[in-house]
Amino acid sequence: MEPFTVFRGQGMSKTNFDRMVKTQGGLLSFNNFVSTSTQRQVSLNFARETMESSDLVGILFVMKIDPSIASIPFADVRDVSYFKGEQRILFSMHAIFRIGPMIQIDGNNRLWQADLTLTGDNDPDLRALNEQTRKNTYPHLQGWDRLGKILTKLEQLNKAQDVYDILLDQASTDREKSLIYHMLGMVKRGQGKYADAVAYYQQSIELKQKTLSPSDPNLAASYNNIGLVYDKMGDYSNALLSHQKALEICQKDLPSNNPNLVTIYNNIGSVYNKIGDYPNALSSQQQALKIREQTLSSNHPDLATSYSNIGSVYHNMGDYSNALPIHQKALEIRLKILPSNHPDLATSYNNIASVYNKMGDCSNALSSHQKALEIRQKILPANHADLATSYNNIGSAHASMGDYANALLLLTTTWV
Repeated sequence: MEPFTVFRGQGMSKTNFDRMVKTQGGLLSFNNFVSTSTQRQVSLNFARETMESSDLVGILFVMKIDPSIASIPFADVRDVSYFKGEQRILFSMHAIFRIGPMIQIDGNNRLWQADLTLTGDNDPDLRALNEQTRKNTYPHLQGWDRLGKILTKLEQLNKAQDVYDILLDQASTDREKSLIYHMLGMVKRGQGKYADAVAYYQQSIELKQKTLSPSDPNLAASYNNIGLVYDKMGDYSNALLSHQKALEICQKDLPSNNPNLVTIYNNIGSVYNKIGDYPNALSSQQQALKIREQTLSSNHPDLATSYSNIGSVYHNMGDYSNALPIHQKALEIRLKILPSNHPDLATSYNNIASVYNKMGDCSNALSSHQKALEIRQKILPANHADLATSYNNIGSAHASMGDYANALLLLTTTWV
């Protein structure tokens, strides 16, 4: 069968359209059956009508199909189609296409053509994506255990709870029950039911203390997770005790630069920061940074995270001369490795602006806040709270510089 071209007209939300524009050259998946036509004008008319009758962007997909490499089933359904006399090709679910050039139609910024090419299993990007997906879906687990983990990761928490309730009824050993209680604690934490989460984690810890060695990392994981729940509840005393217990367990067998210690040091530092114990917060974050510097490349994003955490502690201490270069170091790494519209860049610019503001350098504060706003305008919906925060920050900077007209305009925008 020779290669052929089919067409599909549809509407797309502005958010999804903008996302597709930014990923030209990448992959696009249709997670349902895809009905297409061999007639371009029919599909274009549908896209145009959708655009005119709604606030959606009209899209005409021009889809190039090479049957010799395609891995998704498709069929000619003209004999059973609702649209009589029109040849229609139906593609199975999860068809994946590579996004090609996108152009406006008739100069209309709400009507676009997007070229797509159906991929095959040998596409290198698709292979890499499938491999990463496999790694992220717990290939070492099987059956209901794996399903429960995947549902938890997808935040399908009610379904995950149903799975773990069944597994708990079937569990025959304390070891099995301890692992299920731990997962139920994670589910309840995700649901915001913190008292229930604490109860499940405590049951897990009690059983693990009976069945595991005092230095087992699974025991440390339960202490660490219950600490996160106490933190959510504002019970910082118990949160700190739990994280310190997790650290104590891990330090028994792990070398001092083991990456698993980083998360615990970060959690301890976060609690100290919240209770205003900044020297201990700084010490814990510096311990995390020390390990990352020994085990990660110089441009690793986790290094930027550590620098950002330390900069925030210095800021809270009022030590702005140390906060500024640390935040700038985080930004330097992020500029090298992240796309220009990544939200972490906006966070770095915002952190730097806050320090400049405290130092009385309104001009540099304004410049950094504006860079944060530019990024947020590209990636966030118009009513997002972070956009309001940026407008407020810029308005305040204008006011500090005596530019009250622009300050009023920006501060008014905050409430639009």
